[in-house]
Amino acid sequence: MSKLGNLGARLHHGEVGYDFIKNRKIWYGVSLLITVLAIVGLAVRGLHMGIEFQGGAVFTTPKNMSASVAQAETYAEEASGHDAIVQKLGDGSLRIQIAAIDTSTSDKIKTELSQDLKVEAEQINADLVGPSWGEQIANKAWQGLGIFLFLVVIYLAIAFEWRMAVAAFIALIHDLTITVGIYALVGFEVTPGTVIGLLTILGYSLYDTVVVFDSLKEQTKDITKQSRWTYSEIANRSINSTLVRSVNTTVVALLPVGALLFIGGGVLGAGMLNDISLSLFVGLAAGAYSSIFIATPLVADLKELEPPMRSLKKRVLAKRAQGTDTDDEPRAARVPDDDYENGPDDAAAAVVGPRDQSAPRSRGRGRPSGKRR
Repeated sequence: MSKLGNLGARLHHGEVGYDFIKNRKIWYGVSLLITVLAIVGLAVRGLHMGIEFQGGAVFTTPKNMSASVAQAETYAEEASGHDAIVQKLGDGSLRIQIAAIDTSTSDKIKTELSQDLKVEAEQINADLVGPSWGEQIANKAWQGLGIFLFLVVIYLAIAFEWRMAVAAFIALIHDLTITVGIYALVGFEVTPGTVIGLLTILGYSLYDTVVVFDSLKEQTKDITKQSRWTYSEIANRSINSTLVRSVNTTVVALLPVGALLFIGGGVLGAGMLNDISLSLFVGLAAGAYSSIFIATPLVADLKELEPPMRSLKKRVLAKRAQGTDTDDEPRAARVPDDDYENGPDDAAAAVVGPRDQSAPRSRGRGRPSGKRR
């Protein structure tokens, strides 16, 4: 742990680092591939909307049912003539969900289910959701998501600049597409809990992105007054200086969410926990990835399209070609040349190995030779 702490400190101070910006085309390609797979999955399988969005009925049986999930699903589909979703809850009861049925049909299905499952009809609880109410819920969810994205773009454009707002917006769409695509591939139903999870992960994704953007904004205040580092190189330093913080935050957030998904949803069979935890788990991982590998490299690409940044890059490359260097760079941008060429293995080795500290040049200056009196 102490080695990890030392590595984090050295990353923050720019003593070591990995060149994320240089390899941005790789990250763009990986993100594009994952996004295409998510869109294909969404187009082929589609989203399985819960009854909260399309209307229907939910039947809950008594505890400790002897019938299996497959048997209950067969009984429900035969009684209703529609597809049914059956879940076995932690107490042994069955949750049977059937979409697009009305009150009269619900009573008929309840009676037939009681006969097939060999329980009293009064012991089966039936909850109905009308299609108009489900449509209102869906519209409200889309409105909430649209308002959230609009406010995010406005805030980032005011707090930072429009290029960062555009990059953050693309990263958010990237996270949403991947999460929704995985939802379609896994086959989980979309419920209000899913919407809550999606809005939550957008907040986490923005948190990591804003941390990097704030560091980038601080380090590029006087970037045009120096001729040693390009915008992309300082952006790379911003990622490295906040890397350990972003990773630690994501890991700490994923641990309880993973417990909800694999223990609460998988072992205990809690349906609502599945809906929330899957969107949180996938979205947190995608958000951490996009903040580091997508958002900041996009900002660097957009900034270096500006004439001042292009001129700066030409000056920097010209000085390096001549073998000259200057000391007029901003203090935050002073990073050793060799460190950004080193990979993660070199960074780890630098932490493990001893560090030689040369004596300050000023030591002994102004001190008279000979013995002290």
